[in-house]
Amino acid sequence: MASAQAIYTNEAVMTTIVESQASSAELFLGAVGGGAEVVASIEELRQHLMDRLDESVVILGPSVNLTAAASLAETLRVDRPALSIVLVRQRVDTSVLGDALRSGMREVVEQRDLTGLSLAVRRGHTLYQALTASRGGTDEAAGGRLVTVFSAKGGVGKTTVSTNLAMSLSMLGHRVCLVDLDLGSGDVAISLQLFPVSTIVDALALVGDIGAEELAPLLTKYSDNLWTLLAPNAPELSGSIGRHMVGTILTALKQSFDYVVVDSPPAFDDHVLQAFDHSDLLLLLLTLDIPALKNLKITLETLHLLNFPREKYRIILNRADSKVGLTPGEVEKTLKAKISASIPSSHDVPASVNRGEAIVASQPKHPVSQIFMTIAHEAVDAMPNVTPRVAPTTPAHRSDPEGDKRGLFRRKSRIA
Repeated sequence: MASAQAIYTNEAVMTTIVESQASSAELFLGAVGGGAEVVASIEELRQHLMDRLDESVVILGPSVNLTAAASLAETLRVDRPALSIVLVRQRVDTSVLGDALRSGMREVVEQRDLTGLSLAVRRGHTLYQALTASRGGTDEAAGGRLVTVFSAKGGVGKTTVSTNLAMSLSMLGHRVCLVDLDLGSGDVAISLQLFPVSTIVDALALVGDIGAEELAPLLTKYSDNLWTLLAPNAPELSGSIGRHMVGTILTALKQSFDYVVVDSPPAFDDHVLQAFDHSDLLLLLLTLDIPALKNLKITLETLHLLNFPREKYRIILNRADSKVGLTPGEVEKTLKAKISASIPSSHDVPASVNRGEAIVASQPKHPVSQIFMTIAHEAVDAMPNVTPRVAPTTPAHRSDPEGDKRGLFRRKSRIA
């Protein structure tokens, strides 16, 4: 490399490396392989990207200032959402990771980990292809939409809302997949009385690119329109699924289903952040108690730091009629945000869980069921249109005889 200003070209350019040190740039080029260019600065990169509308990955080398890198990532996350930013640092610590995640960078790799860099670029290319596959295509080719149900506090009813929302969408005629992303203690299987042959951790055994066809054997069917991808039976397996695997799985499911509903754990971990990145709508769950209110306020502040669009999340109040000295109006005043839907308390809800049913299916005229259907309709309206693949149905029932078994529990339910 004669100069730090030199640019390496290839006929099929998809990756740009920003690095002013010649020796480092050479190493990165070797790791990335063909189809890469090198520029020396962020200023050159900005001009370069104006002429490269199909660029899929940008690597920001160690010579790039972290503040400037974060500013660039924040801009590109909005202007070029399909473009993956990979940050390379001499040393990766929690401070670097935090800055990177908040700004919208997809991956952080240590300088010496050239294999990790190569894999990160490959994942970036795969994600770009998945996100841009709909150009000029039909609605079906564009893929489905993803809704994540989240609360940073446990015990607020996320699984109840997730299962009933997924069931409601399936009853509207959509093909739906419900994903239990609470890998340590997920309760979707126990709530729907499912006994999976495979779970999400079995994706680790898949070889090569993971798409809808590869994931199909891991899904557990509940009804004609509703499928599930369940958490592992053994909590100790939860750490084996990396955040990149979660992103790959969610991308593949969106290409196969009209709607993907994610039941998330009560934590801002890597899995949750991946779900946020793939979400078209985020439902933030709240109950009328101070700990839940405090956690939701922190959640809203975190979403702001992550540049998550305000129009893409809604606040849902569960057990809204609880008499605990805190009113919905006081909650809205504290949060400076409106509550989109309120779900009342009812003993029929946990009773439906004990039967392994979603109340929206077993008692469709129940007041709680009507609210769940309203939430489903409003969720559909809030996202880009998806045409139902079949006609709306009457309350869904299991379609396979094995699914009718009742009474066995993996673990005690945590759902109130």
